[in-house]
Amino acid sequence: MQSSCLGARPQQIENSGIIGSSVWTMDQTTKEFTPIPVVIIGNGPSAICLSFFLSGYRPYFKESSVHPNPILQRKLEANRGKSIVNQDLQFLSEGLEGRSHSPVGILFDSLLRPDADLGVSVDSVLSWRLEPDQYIPHLALGKGPLGGAWHSIDGSVFTLSLGDWMELPDLPFRDWMRDKRRCLRNDRATTADIAQYYQHYVHAKGLQGNFVCGTVVTSVRRFSGPSDREEEPCMAQAAGAQTADTSTRAGLFEVSGYSQMKDGSKETFCIYAENIVLATGTYDSPARLGVDGEDLPFIYHTTSDVETAISEHRRGTSCDPILVVGAGLTAADAIIAARHNNAPVVHVFRREVNDPSLIFNQLPKVMYPEYHKVHQMMVRQVCTSTGPYDDYISLPRHQVIGFTPDSKCILRDLESRENRVVNISTALVLIGSDPNLTFLPDCGRSLAVNVGMPVHAKRNPIEVDCYTYECVQESGVYALGPLVADNFVRFLQGGALAVTSALLKDRANA
Repeated sequence: MQSSCLGARPQQIENSGIIGSSVWTMDQTTKEFTPIPVVIIGNGPSAICLSFFLSGYRPYFKESSVHPNPILQRKLEANRGKSIVNQDLQFLSEGLEGRSHSPVGILFDSLLRPDADLGVSVDSVLSWRLEPDQYIPHLALGKGPLGGAWHSIDGSVFTLSLGDWMELPDLPFRDWMRDKRRCLRNDRATTADIAQYYQHYVHAKGLQGNFVCGTVVTSVRRFSGPSDREEEPCMAQAAGAQTADTSTRAGLFEVSGYSQMKDGSKETFCIYAENIVLATGTYDSPARLGVDGEDLPFIYHTTSDVETAISEHRRGTSCDPILVVGAGLTAADAIIAARHNNAPVVHVFRREVNDPSLIFNQLPKVMYPEYHKVHQMMVRQVCTSTGPYDDYISLPRHQVIGFTPDSKCILRDLESRENRVVNISTALVLIGSDPNLTFLPDCGRSLAVNVGMPVHAKRNPIEVDCYTYECVQESGVYALGPLVADNFVRFLQGGALAVTSALLKDRANA
């Protein structure tokens, strides 16, 4: 491994690492590296949208536009000619309702897609301008390709949200699809289309200079000045450079990690930042059952493993089924893929099939026929393979107790409390995922709503101010997307707007 101390303004992006691409410049007078105003950890849609705003793109209320909400219309007209970023977001958000807990998320979605939840198509009331003087230097660090976790999902799977709801500001998804001569199915797109769209978006908006892919962040900590007795990983000096005086680093964040080089080697890096934005998503660490035998080689935990599990079943000599554990859409996608390949399935989940909180009971049947079909199977073939669906058994209200090396799974009926043993070929445990925040002290627990529990997108998100997205427990740290329970692309964009607005106000008051 090589090591260096970095800082300041990005010049270009390469997958050959932060140092190897000469991303950073040095103050030639002092020979010191200066801190980066904003470091974003992640390169998915949250990070991309934030980079769009930080790069100087500004939304304005469009001339002659009429918003269907008359109260919001009057507020917008009162500040016509003033960027939305520079307006009072709390004032604009007051009284708005929508399918999100985030008032700014609802506001921005309402400006982009007025009355979208009513099923009507109304043009956006926003126009966009690029104002280069509003650029805030920033760097987004991502482990994989631009677009984040969307590249980890089977590309043939259709998105839950409508295609239009997956788009980012000022680049209509339908126009991009039309240019690609692709069509939407029931107004939905494949995950492969979405991943490609996000990559295209970065280049179309000229944001690539703010992103470095192939980087893994291993530590983020606040530098507390001369009294900080810990060893300082950023003290490694670049050739001919002097490290900045410790007093100038007090209050900054120290971000360290490594870049994956093209030749397979790793190059360590360490940078200072004035602000940190957590935009990692929650797809990094698949949730586990925590039972005996879960680490056996025929047990899988991610959607990217579905094809592998099906292939192993094909290569096997037995006709034993694939076990699918979970009652969400990823489990449903695995069942669809297995049946497409004529593989038998035993489907295990803890809930009742008619539980109102089950996602299948919340989806319109016309828009999501494939998931409705899986739900039909879950209902009609409970504890039996006799029925209209060959080679499928539904086991609701069952819990996995453990796996054995001879490819058996021990299940418990939660009603009768009796155990049963099922022969399986492979198992897909698809019960959700957790964020990987191991680079933060105590894995970020101190930032969560319940500081005694791990961060979880639904049960225990990071606690932020709903109008700035700054962490309640740590000034200078912001969080976006699923980490703060903004799980839909259409609403997480409001978080990027809020962070940008807050950073601009901080800079103006500095």
